[in-house]
Amino acid sequence: MGVRFRGWGSAVPDRVVTNDELSLTLDTSDAWITERTGIRERRVGGSAKSLGVLAGQRALAASHVGVGDIDFLVVATTTPDRITPATAPLIAAEMGLTCPAMDLNAACSGFVYALRTAHGLLETGQRRILVIGSENLTRWVDWSDRNMAVLLGDGAGAVVLEYDATGTDLLSFALGADGTAADLLTCEHDGYFQMDGREVFRRAVRVVVQSAEQALADADVKADQISLVVPHQANIRIIQAATQRLGIEMERAVVVLDRYGNTSSSSIPLAMVDAIESGRVHTGDYALITGFGAGMTWASAVVRWS
Repeated sequence: MGVRFRGWGSAVPDRVVTNDELSLTLDTSDAWITERTGIRERRVGGSAKSLGVLAGQRALAASHVGVGDIDFLVVATTTPDRITPATAPLIAAEMGLTCPAMDLNAACSGFVYALRTAHGLLETGQRRILVIGSENLTRWVDWSDRNMAVLLGDGAGAVVLEYDATGTDLLSFALGADGTAADLLTCEHDGYFQMDGREVFRRAVRVVVQSAEQALADADVKADQISLVVPHQANIRIIQAATQRLGIEMERAVVVLDRYGNTSSSSIPLAMVDAIESGRVHTGDYALITGFGAGMTWASAVVRWS
């Protein structure tokens, strides 16, 4: 069966918080943050619902389909507006969708997990599915914690997937999880994000490379055939290390974390939309989408753009 990317859209809050602004209240500097993370600024504001609605509306507009044409809504989010109800029905109601709607939480791997879920739904008879990654991470940041406050931002990205019997854009997936590493990156109810950065870095590079290699093998695509790598935007050093081990030049990686920071499940679609809108995506190109997140989870996919 075939799955096509029909359209895409993104949304970020208007409020820009620069490293220099953070340095006014934290023992840090623009040079310190940029050197260690690659992040120069982040967007702050909105909610998973409000950002998701805007990204979803833009994806529908780019797809030239109406709300009645969407058969299912999958929202990847780590930061739902409430514990219950899920954010997806709230987004659906705001957008005027009348289809089934559900949240999915695989942390920063969530968008690729959602693509895999949508792929399965399309295999069972759905026609078009709206997939949104939307996060309001800064709501759960301790702004006095230098380790986390400099990393996270808010935003959303969305794609419309459509069944196509003649061919497919999604060639393979490689997903996994290891709950024994759950305590490396956490956020408790009424708490803040906390992370063992050194250990997350070590494990992240390993699982990204392993899942990417598996996805490439399953798609029968070699690393030198990849025109674009769309990675989770966590840390520039992780992206550099992973691409180096995969034998893919860093120039082929899409990097937007300098502008948006780590936006968890919305980081991959934000990078994907940026690549498309900046003209880096061409018909027939192979792309590797890959990420990791709390859980610990990881997910990669190989795409051939139509």
